[in-house]
Amino acid sequence: MNVIKIMIVIGLLLAAEMAWAAPKADLWPRWETYESVSSQQVDHGAWDAFLAAYLVTDHPSGVNMVRYADVTPADRKALQAYIESLQGTTVSALNRDEQMAYWINFYNALTLEVVLEHYPVVSIRRINVSPGFFTRGPWDAPLVEVEGESLTLNDIEHRILRPIWQDPRIHYAVNCASIGCPNLQPRAFTAENLESMLEAAAREYINHPRGVDATGRHLRLSSIYDWFSEDFGENDQEILEHIAQYAEPPLAATLRGYSGRISYDYDWDLNE
Repeated sequence: MNVIKIMIVIGLLLAAEMAWAAPKADLWPRWETYESVSSQQVDHGAWDAFLAAYLVTDHPSGVNMVRYADVTPADRKALQAYIESLQGTTVSALNRDEQMAYWINFYNALTLEVVLEHYPVVSIRRINVSPGFFTRGPWDAPLVEVEGESLTLNDIEHRILRPIWQDPRIHYAVNCASIGCPNLQPRAFTAENLESMLEAAAREYINHPRGVDATGRHLRLSSIYDWFSEDFGENDQEILEHIAQYAEPPLAATLRGYSGRISYDYDWDLNE
């Protein structure tokens, strides 16, 4: 009987692991509306201030780390107030670049707030607040409301950002509070700095071993190139060509001539 119970538990754990799959881009047409001539700007100053206070950008690992344990009650309230201000924004009245910056900052600030709400935690995947028996993490939990619509983190990334902009660099901009994720950037995205920050974020990640590692017997890529392969190319060659655009010359040469085995890896430990 004990063996049967153990097998059942193992089976449930394996099912929970297999149940997680990267969401597909699935357009929510509700958020396609924008004002092309709008000059309205969203104030992201509070997010800039929070990042300046708690983001470590010179960690020896090369990964930007967050000092979660040091966040003061006052600064936590300021972060929550910033998120509330984003909820009160009429995003459909913004121009496209302003919208993109808005949604990226919203996703990152909301992710950080979720971690703080459940801190201490070793991984965001341990924050099991999403509905459903086999779900893991906070990504499907309704967390905020914008223009009368309840939104999850997955809604922001996979139903708004990815399908509307169809820009693979979105994956380098949104941060899931994990070591394996592209860096949380040290300042807010804005309509003015959007292009330069997206480009810099892509280069930063691809030229770090957690993004691309060509030092072993075969090429190891971050799992984001597997989970979201459709965003980067139709086959391995197109994906490698995308990556090579941002790689330093020696790595770019390796990628463009590569035809061997590719493996994938991702570190879900908290970026603390």
